[in-house]
Amino acid sequence: MSEAAVPGGLWRRAGRQLAGNTATRLALTVLILIALVALLGPLWSPWRFDQLDWQHLAVPPGRLAAHWLGTDRLGRDLYVRTLYGVRVSLLISVLASLVSLVIGVTWGAVAGFAGGRTDEWMMRFVDVLYSLPYLFIVIILTTLFQRGSIVVLLLAIGAVGWLTTARIVRGETLALKRREFIEAARALGLSNSSIVVRHIVPNLLGPVAVYATLTIPQMIIFEGFLSFLGLGVQEPHASLGNLINVGAQEMQSAPWMLLTPATFLVVLLICLNVLGDALRDALDPHER
Repeated sequence: MSEAAVPGGLWRRAGRQLAGNTATRLALTVLILIALVALLGPLWSPWRFDQLDWQHLAVPPGRLAAHWLGTDRLGRDLYVRTLYGVRVSLLISVLASLVSLVIGVTWGAVAGFAGGRTDEWMMRFVDVLYSLPYLFIVIILTTLFQRGSIVVLLLAIGAVGWLTTARIVRGETLALKRREFIEAARALGLSNSSIVVRHIVPNLLGPVAVYATLTIPQMIIFEGFLSFLGLGVQEPHASLGNLINVGAQEMQSAPWMLLTPATFLVVLLICLNVLGDALRDALDPHER
């Protein structure tokens, strides 16, 4: 029987371990609060993310009741723009991670289970893509299609983020397909596709979940890096990356324009990494 099917097994023990970790609970609470504030916070402000206030340009936080976190050089409310930036960055990173996981899990599971020439050719293709810089591929995709499109951006990031997932899944699949419950499934006459879907993939959820949690902060950094270079989200739309880019240009005269989005980015990355590390420890077979 697979470990995922054992009552009170891996996931229940992992859940108890995570619930007993104070740092994990704190990180999860902060993440939920940030997500809720990013979703509902702009409703509390009369300003839109692209609305200009020509009477109050580059006003520091706390000076005006109408602009809680101040304004930028165009008079746009930094509170609303930062929360919209958190929305966009989280949306792109989570969806790009899902895209990369779907492609990586499918590719790695098929390659590992098929073996032989199929495995060799599929992994050589992965090696070829690995030899190309991620940034080079994303630049090509964003040049061929509409620059600044969120859909194109998340597909571009997700399409090059699945390579490591495919290698991890392939290695786990090579080990799993020699286990007794896979031999039993073959003896029962199940097809290869049924074995992969019903037995291989469910037993990959542990390492895949760990890697997914650690992938999201990587995607946030990558999106921020592309937006910082002008290849990501374009004005007047906001993401943490382009907000930090604009704030870096005004760092000496208006430091709050950099500190506000940078603080949100740092807190998000710390919380996601804490959750990823805790999940990795909880699902570590050596700890069990």
